[in-house]
Amino acid sequence: MARIICGVDIGAETLDAGIGRDGPWQQFARTTEGIAQLARFCQSHQASLVVMEATGGYERLAFAQLWASGLAVALVNPRSVRRFAEAMGILEKTDKIDTGMIGWYAETKRIEPTPLASDQQQRLTALVLRLRQLTDLRVAQNNQRRLVEEPDALASFTAVLATVSQQIRSLEAKIIELIESDPLWLALNAAFREIKGVANRTVARLMADLPEIGTLSSKAAAKLTGLAPIAHDSGKQTGRRQVRGGREAVRSILYVVAELVRRHDADFKAFGERLRAAGKPPRVVRIALAHKLLVRLNAKARDVRKALAQPA
Repeated sequence: MARIICGVDIGAETLDAGIGRDGPWQQFARTTEGIAQLARFCQSHQASLVVMEATGGYERLAFAQLWASGLAVALVNPRSVRRFAEAMGILEKTDKIDTGMIGWYAETKRIEPTPLASDQQQRLTALVLRLRQLTDLRVAQNNQRRLVEEPDALASFTAVLATVSQQIRSLEAKIIELIESDPLWLALNAAFREIKGVANRTVARLMADLPEIGTLSSKAAAKLTGLAPIAHDSGKQTGRRQVRGGREAVRSILYVVAELVRRHDADFKAFGERLRAAGKPPRVVRIALAHKLLVRLNAKARDVRKALAQPA
């Protein structure tokens, strides 16, 4: 029996919902009451899955509230849905059309529900995101200060940087406290830090941005983070394997940490030297080292999860 899917197009103030490809359609306010009405709309049409695009934050309230209403919800990539629509010859774009495309895409791809993160996971993700934002702000302020000589302007930079640094320290302490309160995170933290070059902040970012680590195969983890080379062959032609897509936040931290690990780990150092001796360009070496680090971290996480799952 075919699933009944409700596609939801997320806007800053509204939620457009449509049943299936061209079924009933209705618009709701992106508020608590509007989402409750959306839930009743889905339930009245016996929708077994609600699918919405990940829009950078606007979807979070609806995602959590619909799960709390007893509805299974999935998040999909907006770019994938748009490309699917174009491949199907649908070039028009309206809110109503978009809901149908989301539902059609989910049906064709057999999309499964996206699990709702625990309160602890959501808190960690929010804290890590804010820490990353403040760290970027500190770097930007330091770069801008180098070009300033006027005393009052310099004093302003000093005050801002002091506040930002204090906020960073506060967030780091809260993140450490959060990690230490969870048995799995605490065990993963210890296992990951066995690799020289992996620090507290690295562990926190991995747990926030890649909570699936240890539950995936190495190949799946690499694809999820955009570190899996993608084939580009046709006939007798063999194209260059390139990496793209995936979770940029995870990939960026792996690039940085892999270079630190290379300096301390003989295996990583020898691996990088072999690639350079073979004439591989710096970017390829960088990607290969990050991929190697991810595989090792994923294996350690898998061992930790297995150990914790065993009865005492």
